[in-house]
Amino acid sequence: MRTRDTNKEEIVKQKAIEMLVKLGIEGFGMNRLAKESGVSVATLYIYYADKDDLIKKIGIEIGQNFFSEMVKDFSAAMPFKEGLRKQWENRARFALKYPLNVACWELLSHSSYRDYILEESLSDFKIIMGNFFKNAIAKKELLPISVEVFWSVAYGPLYSLLRFENEGKNFGGGPFKLTQKTTDEAFELVLKALTP
Repeated sequence: MRTRDTNKEEIVKQKAIEMLVKLGIEGFGMNRLAKESGVSVATLYIYYADKDDLIKKIGIEIGQNFFSEMVKDFSAAMPFKEGLRKQWENRARFALKYPLNVACWELLSHSSYRDYILEESLSDFKIIMGNFFKNAIAKKELLPISVEVFWSVAYGPLYSLLRFENEGKNFGGGPFKLTQKTTDEAFELVLKALTP
């Protein structure tokens, strides 16, 4: 039986993420991945049972990395403004450091793999964020709104700005570079919208 080579395994994971983002799930295949990674197809099956197993494991790993980054210096008991600010900082740092992983996560979270990946990687994160949301409402630091509206208003502007940064263009096609001033301006508007 052949043994795992962690360097090769890491190359395979990175190539898989690149290919998923570039080609989508339908265009992604194990033979092409092997070729792009410089390994034999047989080597892939040391690491993964099949294409579905590979995609699920990559999605779970991205989700777990995302979760661990989101909870850095964060607590569900934090005052709402402080906790939301920390979430913005953590989310922006992850998205700027790992843009391909974020793009892959977006792709997988809009696919048939979504429920499995979310269940396996983010269950603890959902509990922490749910408690943060409930605590903020209980302390009257957050308007009593639905979770869906909260999530859309709280993070939608940040993700739009990060998308502009990633593309290097604003909505009109002009150049865009995310600055602290722009981030702070959007954050203050979000706070006004969400707080009593």
